[in-house]
Amino acid sequence: MAQPLSADQFRAILKKSGVRVVEHGNWRTHNRNHKGAWGPVHGVTIHHTGPYSTEAGMVELCRTGYTSLPGPLCHGVIDRSGTVHLVGYGRGNHAGSGDEDVLKAVIAEKSLPPDNEANTDGNPHFYGFECINTGGGQMWPEAQLDAMHKVSAALCRAHDWAARSVIGHKEWQPGKPDPADIAMNDFRTAVAKILEGKPTSTVPPDVDEPRYAPFPGAAYLRTGRRSALITAMGKRLVDEGCGRYSKGPGPTWTDADRGSYAAWQRKLGYSGTDADGIPGPTSWARLQVPKP
Repeated sequence: MAQPLSADQFRAILKKSGVRVVEHGNWRTHNRNHKGAWGPVHGVTIHHTGPYSTEAGMVELCRTGYTSLPGPLCHGVIDRSGTVHLVGYGRGNHAGSGDEDVLKAVIAEKSLPPDNEANTDGNPHFYGFECINTGGGQMWPEAQLDAMHKVSAALCRAHDWAARSVIGHKEWQPGKPDPADIAMNDFRTAVAKILEGKPTSTVPPDVDEPRYAPFPGAAYLRTGRRSALITAMGKRLVDEGCGRYSKGPGPTWTDADRGSYAAWQRKLGYSGTDADGIPGPTSWARLQVPKP
């Protein structure tokens, strides 16, 4: 039995594990604690997201949820580059009802029995990570798997758990398929190797070198400015369905770039002068423009 880490402890141990961490909104206090207890915690549950249009959109969906299942839908979303997006902390809607015998086995760190009942609420008892994958045969990039192993091992180490404390959603709740195409015994073997101090991947550790371009400032993005960053921004706007280009995007800032960015701001829920097409730091961070 273990009390949950504080939000700051959670963030710190993930970063120490070598993964890149991105924080979203008020994640530290975004939870469903008003619906019941958060803790004691007994393990980590790994999920896949299912079909998605964009990675940024899926991160946001996991943060906010939807009408029948309010967010957060996990504590962290692990994208396909291996970046961990913190979207909530505390009780979340991720594990749902599962098998009491499975929970007992996790606590005892024994082999898991078949999950043939849904008689126990797992939301108070498991850290949860949604990992971006369609679940329809899409490959798992090595960088993503590496991050999944590292965060699982980091939480096990923080609570003095063995790798048997890490389970797949499909091992907890009857009928669930996630994470698809991952043999959880092999997954736990990789986690155990990290706990033993053995390397499990050829992916170099992330030393906080950002994969996404930092906000360049509103004054940078103005008529006549020419930069590879503007092309990268335009491509992301197109990916998000916000492109308003008749030609391009290209490296020179034009009214089409401003119109496209305004569409992105409106997609995020901004209106009026807040959707004027001039990038701000919050909307820029959520666009996740790759470093050119």
